[in-house]
Amino acid sequence: MLEDRYYMRRPAFRFRWSATVVLLVVNVVAFILQNVLYRFPTFPTDDYFALSVEGLRHGFVWQLLTYQFMHGGWLHLLLNCWAIYIFGREVEETLGRNSFLTLYFTSGVIGGLFQALAGVLLGGRFAAPVVGASAGAFGLVSAFAALYPERPLMLLLFFIIPVNMRAKFLLLFSALLTVFGIAFPMDNIAHAAHLGGMITGIVFVRYAIYWHWHWPRLNQTPSPPLRPLVKTPHRAATEWGQTNTPAEEDLPPDEFLSKAVDPILDKISAHGIQSLTERERRILETAREKMVKR
Repeated sequence: MLEDRYYMRRPAFRFRWSATVVLLVVNVVAFILQNVLYRFPTFPTDDYFALSVEGLRHGFVWQLLTYQFMHGGWLHLLLNCWAIYIFGREVEETLGRNSFLTLYFTSGVIGGLFQALAGVLLGGRFAAPVVGASAGAFGLVSAFAALYPERPLMLLLFFIIPVNMRAKFLLLFSALLTVFGIAFPMDNIAHAAHLGGMITGIVFVRYAIYWHWHWPRLNQTPSPPLRPLVKTPHRAATEWGQTNTPAEEDLPPDEFLSKAVDPILDKISAHGIQSLTERERRILETAREKMVKR
C-alpha cells in the first residue's frame, strides 16, 4: 500500500542523533566554551575565531568556519538553534545527511564571504567582527522554501502574534528585510551574511541537487533525422476545445495510485526523493491528502 512506503509518510521527527540534533548540541557546547574563554582576557578569542576582514587579511581563513559556532548571547543562540531545528529536520530528511551538512556549512562560508566583501566595499558596521550561525540557518530556510514553496507555516510575529504564510513568502519577506538592512544599516545584524546564506540555499537545491551533468560521448551513433511536426487534434477533444480525459488528481483512489503515483515511487526508489520535479511533488501531496480522507 502507498502508506506503507517510508517516503510517503510525513516524517515525524523523533529525538535522535541526526545531523540536525548534532548541530544544535555543538552550537550550545561551543557557546559555553566561548564564554569560558572570555574569562581569560589575555586570550584573543574574538580576534582568532570571530569573522573579520582584518582576520582574513592576516590569513585566518578558519574564521569562515569558527564564526558559525560563536554567538553574541543566549537569545542569539536560541533564535539560530530554533531556525536550525524547525527547518533543518525536513531538509535533512529530504536531502540526506551529507548533502544537508554540505548545504549548511557552505551557506555559512558563502555568507561569511558576502559579509567580508560588504565590509571591504561599504565599511562601517559591515566591517565589524561577525559571529553566529545565521548564514547557515538562512541557507536551510531558503532550501526549505525551494523544496516546499507551498508549505504553510505558522510564525509568531514579535513572539506574540500568530501569522500564517507559505514558505515561499517567508523567504521573500526575509529577503526583503535583508536587502533593506543592507541598504539602510541601522543595527548590528550581519544582513550581508544572511543574504549570502539565502542565495546559497536556493542555488544548492535548484542546481547542485536537481541538475545532473553528463559529459558528451564521442562515439555516439548519429540521431535519426527529425520528422516534421504535424499537429493533430486530440482524440478526446470536444467541440469546445477541451478534453474529456479526467485529470490525474480526479481519478478514483486506486486508479490514481496505479497510474500517477506508482511511477513516481519507482523513481524515488531508483534515484532518491531529491530527483522529483515540482509537479511530481504536488502529485505526492495530493496522494497524501487522498490517504487522509480514506
